[in-house]
Order: sequence, then structure tokens, then C-alpha cells
Amino acid sequence: MKKLGIIGGLGPMATAYFLRLIVDMTDAVTDQEHIEILLHSKPQIPDRTNYILGKSKDNPMPDLLEIGKELSSRGADVLAIPCITAHFFQKDLESLIDCHIIHAIEETASYLKEEKVDHVGIMATDGTIESKLFQDIMEKNGIKCSIPSKEAQAKVMHIIYDDVKAGKDVEMNLFHQVSRELFADGAQVVLLGCTELSMIKRDHETGPGVLDVMEVLARASVMSCGNLKKEYEHLITE
Repeated sequence: MKKLGIIGGLGPMATAYFLRLIVDMTDAVTDQEHIEILLHSKPQIPDRTNYILGKSKDNPMPDLLEIGKELSSRGADVLAIPCITAHFFQKDLESLIDCHIIHAIEETASYLKEEKVDHVGIMATDGTIESKLFQDIMEKNGIKCSIPSKEAQAKVMHIIYDDVKAGKDVEMNLFHQVSRELFADGAQVVLLGCTELSMIKRDHETGPGVLDVMEVLARASVMSCGNLKKEYEHLITE
């Protein structure tokens, strides 16, 4: 089997959950049939959103590159970054690291096409929304995107930074307000496009039509390096 390298710590809880997803999704009956994983978790990497929006001059790229090169040198065949906003740097990273990096958003677009979904709503950080990480890739694949209003986007950022990253309970009333807005705009599926938002699906009832992008990334990681359990072939909530 191929070795999976994980650039982690962005944030720590998301990385821990990503590891659990990989173990849960792997079709294995013995320890030896699970995937070998090389993990470097560095929470001190500068905030991706603040850098992308020009609110900080602390560039995350040097740390991401250093860790990626380290994991590659230790034998990783494939890399995954359980931080959607960090995919802003992916093309530059892959050009400098001799290792394939799984692209969570491109994998999501491919999965949505398989599921015949052509309109999605996006819940993600300001950095991800402003950089059009999802919009560009989705539209290139013929998938229309709805993004939250300014007021709703502030609620998404509150959930990410003031709830999940702060270790507090998610305010599900805010989540449902935003998801209702996106569905009302025509979205067939709402994407949890930030790994912190994955904690919502892990711990709460989201209702139907929700797809966790980190689950897509974990699924792609397992398929690249091991064997996927059949129950994870379908990921959109029903």
C-alpha cells in the first residue's frame, strides 16, 4: 500500500477527526491492513484566511512547504491537507514537492458529478469564499454555486472561529439559518467547505442534502492508499 502523509494541525481537532475518518473508512479486519500514515501536526502555522485576505503578512506557505517536503522525504507517496482554505496554496506546493497532493475541492466536484448534482451552496471561511476556491472549480465542472449573504457569512465565521476553534458547542441555530438560505437559493446540496465545519456533521443532525468536504478528502485518501468500505461510497446526508 502507498503511504499517506498528512500536513496537519490546521486546526488540531480537524486533523484528529480526519485521522478517525480514514480509519473508519478503511476496509480492514486486522491492524496490518490499515494505511500507513505519516503525520506532522503544526498548529502554529499562520492563519490562512487572514493571509489570503491581506489582514496578516504571516505567510503560511513556508511552513506548509517545509512539512510537505519532510513528509515526502520520509516516504509519503500521497499528501493530504485537512484544511480547505490551505488548498489556496496547493498548486504552488505541488510544484515544489515531489509528491502528489490530493485536492479536496477537485475530488468534491468529481463526486458531485457522479451524484448528478449541478447546484451547491458553500459554507466556508472568508478566505475560501473570497479566493473563489470552490466557485472556480465547481463552475469549471458545470456546477452552479450559491454563497451566503454577508450576514449569513458572518454566522459561518462565528461557528468556525468562536465555536469550533474555541472548543465550544456549535450554535446549530446559526448553521440551520445559513443552510436554509442556501437551499432557498436553489442549492441541491450544501457543502461543509471548512474542516472545522465537519464537527457539525460529526456531532449533530444536519438534515438532508449536506456533504462534508473533509469526508470527501478522507474517502479519496483511502482510495489512493488502501481499500474503501462500501458504506462510504455515498456521503451526502439523506
